Amino acid sequence: MRFLITNDDGILAPGLAALHEAASALGPADVVAPEDTQSAIGHAISVLQPMVVRRLHVNNQFHGWSVGGRPADCVKLAMIELLPERPDVVLSGINAGANAGINVLYSGTIAGAREGALFGVPAIAFSLELCDELDFGAAGRVARSVLEAILAARPPAGICLSVNIPRMDRGLPRGVKCCAQAAVNWEEFYEKRVAPEGHAVYWLDGRIPHDRAHPDSDLAALHDGYVTITPLRADLTDQAALDAIASWRWPHKFG
Repeated sequence: MRFLITNDDGILAPGLAALHEAASALGPADVVAPEDTQSAIGHAISVLQPMVVRRLHVNNQFHGWSVGGRPADCVKLAMIELLPERPDVVLSGINAGANAGINVLYSGTIAGAREGALFGVPAIAFSLELCDELDFGAAGRVARSVLEAILAARPPAGICLSVNIPRMDRGLPRGVKCCAQAAVNWEEFYEKRVAPEGHAVYWLDGRIPHDRAHPDSDLAALHDGYVTITPLRADLTDQAALDAIASWRWPHKFG
């Protein structure tokens, strides 16, 4: 079993080191990760500028490729150019912060896994809920247990799973729940500031309201202390809406 590991917090992030330790106990693990933080970058890729790639020895733990690009870039570059053979599984994380609910649309961590799935490889994104003390060591041990269960189930090619680990300062997770992504929007606002030069600066902030989440959703289960597993797909087509708009009266000729 060979793994490819990426993330969106950068190659020096403690969450990546924890995930590497968890995965490398189960098989060889190649690391191809952004050189710096790429949080909330989504599934962006670099098309207008080249990417600098460096080989690093990280914290005397492992060697990896540092890429001047995004998480999806890292996986694409690894698959096409850097790795001598295709990995059996792509892993992304462990992200500092949960990627549940609407966050899956913005997350670079999710994008790294989803890019692997687009190559037809099973892919798993791991994220840790925020708290004052992030225990990536404990989260890595939870991730390994979950990873072992996933591998034992022989996941199909191209599946993409989002795994969220609850905050560890409240103790070990209560269990695992397989659940849907919560369809709940952030309560967002911008803090307006004035720069020294006099122009306006806007700083985005907000939160996801747990009380509005569906009781069977990833947000609700994570809030209750469970590890959540959510299968995701790249096809965003709304099939019900597609059937509906097909009956609208569209023009038959143009010009």
